[in-house]
Amino acid sequence: MPSSTPEIEDYHVAWIAALPIEFSAATAMLDEHYEHRNDDTTLYTLGRIGSHNIVVACLPAGHIGTTSAATSLVEVVHKFPALRVGLLVGIGAGVPSPEADIRLGDVVISQPTRGYGGVIHYDFGKVEPDGQHRRIGYLNGPPLVLLSALSKLRWILETGTSEIGSHLRSLQTLAAFRQTNTTPDHLFRADYKHQDGPTCENCDPIMVVTRPERDKNDPSIVLHCGLIASGNQVMRDGVTRDKLSSEFGGVFCFEMEAAGLLNILPCLVIRGISDYADSHKNKTWQPRAAGNAAAYAKELLKCVPPFSTARRPSSEGSITRNSARSMSLRMKHLDLPRVDTTPSSCFFSLAAMYD
Repeated sequence: MPSSTPEIEDYHVAWIAALPIEFSAATAMLDEHYEHRNDDTTLYTLGRIGSHNIVVACLPAGHIGTTSAATSLVEVVHKFPALRVGLLVGIGAGVPSPEADIRLGDVVISQPTRGYGGVIHYDFGKVEPDGQHRRIGYLNGPPLVLLSALSKLRWILETGTSEIGSHLRSLQTLAAFRQTNTTPDHLFRADYKHQDGPTCENCDPIMVVTRPERDKNDPSIVLHCGLIASGNQVMRDGVTRDKLSSEFGGVFCFEMEAAGLLNILPCLVIRGISDYADSHKNKTWQPRAAGNAAAYAKELLKCVPPFSTARRPSSEGSITRNSARSMSLRMKHLDLPRVDTTPSSCFFSLAAMYD
């Protein structure tokens, strides 16, 4: 039976999901669920992980992209003015390279690298008179409290005492996460286009990139820490993927929401890799990728110390009720399109108990 909900001022962490499968994974991670009345346009669930009261919010169906993410988060921070930090958790499109052996099911987290805050808004800018696109603006980096928690988590992972396996087992009560029929993890050459069909069974196996085999008896999740590219476009072209990645010195994944959130609430981005940002993209790996990212997010939150209940000054990155209302009003007058579309690295092994 759900417990009675704490006061509005007792919620300090926002967990943002863009897709229903990500929302399902997030709610399964809660140690406790709280009763509440959801009378807003943004779907959210209230609960607790460890010592933290959490607001888990999901974007409206079909509304993905940076604008929709920003609109939903503004509503959440208006409703819960004491929020201190956010986690954007879900799936992403991986960018394999000789420097980063990224595979389906791996997890990528945003981390400041090469002067960037951890996330790059790659499609935001202006066209110069010579026709060249120049990127403008800067996205805030993750809050120090979450980066400190990440350092602590690394120590826990290296000692082999994390509870990632237990978190993943909690997903097995949900049918979507019990599926074991994921397609083979094949990375095709960047310039090879997908052939007809919902899977790659018609694609030429000669075009598969040869990569070192991972230990099949080791069900661990590999984590990569570095840059994430965010924008309003679904990346489905391997050549463009690699070209944009090289422009920034190497990014680990592409996604579509982070750039709309980071200047509203201090956030860390956690993405499970469900495809390779090329024409071979499909949805079969999404449940596993979403579950892996959610399990990692829960383990990270357990490393975050309790927040003070005192109201935090807005200069520390929070949004007050009045500023959230003002931002919401300004966004209503913007004629922004809705998009309806379907470094150095750190590696750690985590027990993934799916079988």
